[in-house]
Amino acid sequence: MTEYASYPSLLDRTVFITGGADGIGSGIVEEFVRQGSKVGFADINVEKATETLSRCAALEPRHLPVFYEVDLVDVEALTSAVGQAEADCGGPIAVLVNNAASDDRHTWQEMTAEYWDDRLNTNLRHYFFALQAVAPGMIEAQNGSIINIGSSSYMMQEDFFPGYAIAKSGVEGITRTMARTFGADNVRVNTVLPGWVATERQLTKWWSEEGEAGTLSDQAIKRRIYPKEFAQMVLFLAADDGAACTAQQFLVDGGRR
Repeated sequence: MTEYASYPSLLDRTVFITGGADGIGSGIVEEFVRQGSKVGFADINVEKATETLSRCAALEPRHLPVFYEVDLVDVEALTSAVGQAEADCGGPIAVLVNNAASDDRHTWQEMTAEYWDDRLNTNLRHYFFALQAVAPGMIEAQNGSIINIGSSSYMMQEDFFPGYAIAKSGVEGITRTMARTFGADNVRVNTVLPGWVATERQLTKWWSEEGEAGTLSDQAIKRRIYPKEFAQMVLFLAADDGAACTAQQFLVDGGRR
């Protein structure tokens, strides 16, 4: 069994994660809990969040994570959840992981103005407003790490969900812009981009033998990538070990071309 790094600087560090109920987000929640961090996570999926909480409790952690039921399209509710997490964790958020997204398949022909707005609101807008909510505490502390989870889909020119891919390309705009804005206050902003990560959602909704064969053909590493592995890059950037990294993209995709 692989043993991953333990980061002393993450012990008792306050972390807020959006979309932490399942998939990549759930893996990130669990890995921060293993580090002894104080974790709050927001999601709309109560059932999956309960499963994540149960897995974390089984670890007998230093701190149990706290779940906030939030529709992240509702900016006021998101901001309120951040404030509640800071109260529950006993201090300002030191690490923000903007993760929540929905990669539902759709074609450009069926795109409506309403669905366009939905895709941007679901996959991009809340990234900025979560950042806006946590930034004052980070600036006051003169320390913080904001990690935006992007997607390699727009880089790979994948064309089966244009609203999602276009929204995800905007994540890099947030990262590059706000890294410069916050750099003087020692607040770092980075993007971590997954390739095809074998989550339950991907395997049950989108997986096909042909599709996986094509992905593995594109990858330098000829195997599946799992959420636990993806989370390790997030941990590094959240810890003091990543203190010199900002305004960067980090691909965790098995070396896809």
